[in-house]
Amino acid sequence: MRIAQLANFVGPTSGGMKVVIETLGQGYVDAGHTRIFVSPGARDEVVETEAGILVSVRAPKVSEQYRMIFQPWRVLDVLDRFRPTNIEVSDKWTLSPAARWAAKRSVGSVLFSHERLSDMLAMWARRSFGVETTVGALNRRLSKVFDSVVVTSQFAADEFDNTGASLSLIPLGVDLETFTPDAGSPADDGVAKFCYVGRLSHEKSPQLAVETVVELHRRGHKVRLDLYGTGPDKAELQRVAGDAPVFFQGFVAGRDQVAARIAAADISLSVCPAETFGLAVLEALACGTPVVTSNRGGAHELVDATSGAAGDPNGPSLADAVESLLPRLGPDLRRAARARAERYPWQATIDAMLALHAELADEVPYRSLKGFARRRKDDR
Repeated sequence: MRIAQLANFVGPTSGGMKVVIETLGQGYVDAGHTRIFVSPGARDEVVETEAGILVSVRAPKVSEQYRMIFQPWRVLDVLDRFRPTNIEVSDKWTLSPAARWAAKRSVGSVLFSHERLSDMLAMWARRSFGVETTVGALNRRLSKVFDSVVVTSQFAADEFDNTGASLSLIPLGVDLETFTPDAGSPADDGVAKFCYVGRLSHEKSPQLAVETVVELHRRGHKVRLDLYGTGPDKAELQRVAGDAPVFFQGFVAGRDQVAARIAAADISLSVCPAETFGLAVLEALACGTPVVTSNRGGAHELVDATSGAAGDPNGPSLADAVESLLPRLGPDLRRAARARAERYPWQATIDAMLALHAELADEVPYRSLKGFARRRKDDR
């Protein structure tokens, strides 16, 4: 197969979505398939690498870190040039026209749903009025034009209720070799050490992590929170932190360095109630670091009573969850956290996605690889 992955909002400091796309792409290449990755860049560029064909499409910046392709026809020209047999789109906005391109050319199309639009739009707008209606209409349109929609949790699947989508629930995985208890361990100094790994932007809810530690500090606990990541909300988070022991460590380059910092924490705070999965949750668990999360969202589906705790998405409730976990800190809890992560190897995700792509290539009525081959012959 020739699988084209399309995405917006992928930059040098991107987090989860970039990890997903790169890991799946490498898995496709390792399995003997051709991978074409199309993303926005400063200039038009094509680079052939061991990880596949990397295509940058010139696109403007929409923030300090991210670019967005506003002219989808430029991506369609790339697809016409490289003639994929399957497309995998990690964008619900300007790249969705690729689904209609695929339908006209006997190409299987997958929408990879990385976020719940209802929650994201409500957070961005700071209100929910009208969001559900808008999102419902958009999801019905996406469900109609894409052959399959991939979701990574039941929480993510719920957004597509009554849309007619052909859903495939495929959980993500974790790099169990990089993220390991061997990466480090917390110092035994009487201070409860917390980490937050992710973008410092309100759609990721870093303020909940800060509010949790501020509340624990107010209650008299010896605590420390290290936040790893960058984003536009840093100044606001610093105001929320006040004089509590909260430290902003910035972006950490290198997955092994990220693992070392997670492993050095007693508890990871991955508390976003709108997260559709939570790679940071699995990475923490794989390091043997238990997780406190919100009791709503895809991340909550990953954390059970053996590996962490959950609370309502507010500082006092999450602080209560932390207090329930503090007496259990130790080797047994860290081993249980690791065991939980081991249920999610990346290879299982790669195999499931390849099976889906193969099914679409071979079994979508009137849109088989044979039909695609005939069209290519006629084109010549």
